[in-house]
Amino acid sequence: MKSWRIFSTRYSKSIFWFGLVLLLLAATALSLWTGSVALSPARVLDVLTGKDTSSTAARIIFYSRLPRTCAAFLAGAALAVAGMVIQTVLNNPLASPGVIGVNSGAGFAVALVCAVFPAARQYTPLVALSGALIAALLVTGLSWRTGASRITVVLAGVAISALFGAGIDAVVTLVPEALDGVADFRVGGFTGVTMARLVPAGGLIFVSLAVVLSLARQMDVLRLGSDTAQSLGLCVGVVRFVLLFLAAVLAGAAVSFCGLMGFVGLIIPNTMRRLLGEGSLELTAASALGGAFFVIVCDVLSRILFAPFEIPVGIILAFAGAPFFLWLLLRQKGVRV
Repeated sequence: MKSWRIFSTRYSKSIFWFGLVLLLLAATALSLWTGSVALSPARVLDVLTGKDTSSTAARIIFYSRLPRTCAAFLAGAALAVAGMVIQTVLNNPLASPGVIGVNSGAGFAVALVCAVFPAARQYTPLVALSGALIAALLVTGLSWRTGASRITVVLAGVAISALFGAGIDAVVTLVPEALDGVADFRVGGFTGVTMARLVPAGGLIFVSLAVVLSLARQMDVLRLGSDTAQSLGLCVGVVRFVLLFLAAVLAGAAVSFCGLMGFVGLIIPNTMRRLLGEGSLELTAASALGGAFFVIVCDVLSRILFAPFEIPVGIILAFAGAPFFLWLLLRQKGVRV
């Protein structure tokens, strides 16, 4: 996978990290004071510092915008790092979390609950996470039995995704009442998210990110190719299995509270790779911060483009991601799985 490495020196990388953190802070601030009810930066600051805790502005921030901003941060970081890990394992810049069946598995689990246990929709986050992990375990398990090569992971992912996708269509056809719940989950968004829903998923995301960072050296070795990695003492099959499982946990935890969101795991890792190069430690951290910034900005756009009406952030991501994917596809020559 090629990179431009615009930021290659220590000084330029310092500028990059400072700029990325600054952009993320600016996006976070914008998310807190932007919405159907405009709040001034001074008013937001008063609420966050405890000077104003009982006004309407405080309720808007603490019960709506702050949980929503945290959710966008977590989802962006998790999906971007999951995409980066999968691209590294498969050595394919066009790969994303959907390759290992996360999206279809989560969608099928949600559809099943909406159809069979409609009164249990409050457990949708847990159900979605379970479905995503089951699908990913099936993919990694099947690929493990056949050698855990890159091509078997892709083929197993295609098969499992098709199976669960057919299951979603069957459930919606047989039980039309489940369509609303499935549709809301498929478009993705942060409307109605609460801190209580974020805590368990956020814990999973932070732990998984820490483990991925600890495996940066193994990812660097894996990128050299299977034969070279094995000659250097790396157990390629085990490392691939662990990395794919971590990617599934990250993506599954994200979709559990935000629904399906495409292209984050495609756009951000490729952008950061072209700016910083292939170093896994830097790439993981940059993907997390860049993904958080990107999703927060898209969420803000979803609130203001057609205000006072709001469109799902998943639609904004699709409009941004589809052209990028086509551009990336046209640039690839001889990419092999």
